[in-house]
Amino acid sequence: MTWLTWRQFRIPALSVFAALVVIGVVLAITGPELVGRTDFSDQDTLFGGTILVLYLLPAAIGVFWGVPMITRELESGTHSLVWNQTVTRKRWLTTKLGFGLPAAMVAAGLLGWAVSWWASPIDALAAQQTDRGMLSRIAPVVFGARGIVPIGYAAFALALGVAVGMLLKRTVAAMAVTLVVLAAVLLLVPDFVRPYLLPPVQTTIPIVSKDITNITGDGTGTVQEIGVRNPAGAWVLANETVDPNGNVASPLPNFVQNCLPRPGGGPPARGSLEQCMGQLGAHGYQQRLTYQPGSRFWPLQWLELALYLAMTALLTWFCFRRLRHLS
Repeated sequence: MTWLTWRQFRIPALSVFAALVVIGVVLAITGPELVGRTDFSDQDTLFGGTILVLYLLPAAIGVFWGVPMITRELESGTHSLVWNQTVTRKRWLTTKLGFGLPAAMVAAGLLGWAVSWWASPIDALAAQQTDRGMLSRIAPVVFGARGIVPIGYAAFALALGVAVGMLLKRTVAAMAVTLVVLAAVLLLVPDFVRPYLLPPVQTTIPIVSKDITNITGDGTGTVQEIGVRNPAGAWVLANETVDPNGNVASPLPNFVQNCLPRPGGGPPARGSLEQCMGQLGAHGYQQRLTYQPGSRFWPLQWLELALYLAMTALLTWFCFRRLRHLS
């Protein structure tokens, strides 16, 4: 059974690991050039590419490893032949998952480590910035392409592909469903789960004109909200103005509504735009920030890894339960 599983699994596995070698060579060549730099504008393509490939890897593992691992045999009927030999159903599935899960976790772990090493100079600079717009490593998009969470993504994707394949028993349909479900989970967890794995920090700071970084209007000259300088390296969940009673003010009060020029009008009535908005502080308004500090990167990584491994274990349990109903 071990030899048979390897024969079936070797081409998809070797294809992925060969691609990882190519990516590793590119990162090894370009990585040392980033050390000591402070301007990474010309690295945008490669920086975004490393993030993209770490999200594509779990998708490839779930769709091209997990689904065919089961559906290929179910569609051809070879699973019945194996079960009629000395191989039990549980051993059949255990051997397949025993090959797939460790390989998926190793592939994602190696790629995650390589990308984290390559991007470390960029991440270090982003952790010190508050107003340059650089994404810190704890930001939602970057977080999933750093550290150890890609290991959990890959394990979950493979188990999901196997579970969906056992349910649908059709390769193409199972691939499509696996891709949709995986994408949904990877999109929903950062918004609805990750922010609350640890209680976010909430702080209220005075509104000072020099700290205002953005002012948002509704197109008619009405000021809806402002933003202030974020804590360095933090993942900011909310940056909102509150009145003296602690209630969120949106739109902002009337005394700052002349700060933005009206359509077809001239500049603000008095002083600079930021100075005009600074009146909020004099009237007792403050800015409330809700965020996850950058120092929580590794605790959040471990917690999210545990979450995905728990979902992987649940899917694995489901697969063994479902195994009884396969004919």
